[in-house]
Amino acid sequence: MNRINQKLQETKKILSIYFSAGYPNLNDTVQIIQDLEKSGIDMIEIGLPFSDPLADGPTIQASSTQALHNGMTTQVLFDQLKDIRKTVSIPLVIMGYFNPMLQYGIENFCQKCAEIGIDGLIIPDLPVDVYADEYKATFEKYGLKNIFLITPQTSDERIRFIDSVSDGFIYMVSSASVTGSQTGFGSIQEDYFKRIAGMNLKNPQVIGFGINNAETFNQTTQFTKGAIIGSAFITHLTENGTGKIADFVKAIR
Repeated sequence: MNRINQKLQETKKILSIYFSAGYPNLNDTVQIIQDLEKSGIDMIEIGLPFSDPLADGPTIQASSTQALHNGMTTQVLFDQLKDIRKTVSIPLVIMGYFNPMLQYGIENFCQKCAEIGIDGLIIPDLPVDVYADEYKATFEKYGLKNIFLITPQTSDERIRFIDSVSDGFIYMVSSASVTGSQTGFGSIQEDYFKRIAGMNLKNPQVIGFGINNAETFNQTTQFTKGAIIGSAFITHLTENGTGKIADFVKAIR
């Protein structure tokens, strides 16, 4: 069974962390992953930096830009992760935009992910229809879960279609804003959380965008299986380097 599915079967709420590979320094990637697992994180999203990030707020954009300046590329990331499964057992997901994957070759990219032990991909700019028609068979051939995003504006019909072609979790974007721009959640967002919970989808939902502390983690996971923290963790790395990762995690739960 895929590690993502195994993790989702556990009774506890999932805390997932996103960070940009190659940030703060090019060769920090593996150490950050190892330290996050030791600190009790359930799942990690490894950001593959891209020069034109559509959904990312300023914090993630800045870290992605710095990672590119540091020399991060698709091949460098794969080289860094080649032995990751010797030390790390939790689910690992690569989150990135479609263009670098297309340039690498979709089949080659998926095959490399499988060899390394990557469990899933999040590709915000790959439409679900295109995935279902052209790439689903390749992803499944290599045992990769493709994680799709939904927002408060996504229609019920679209959500049910995404649910039908998914076999992992659904990435539930908390609001229509970019990452890192939220400071809390009000009644409109809670209504959205409740509406999705009431749809009884077959895939659990993990919520992202705007979760930055214990309060927002607990607030969102009342309605979902888990939550993803990105911008707040990257800010922590910017301010503290890689030496105080455990302190960040302890403050969340």
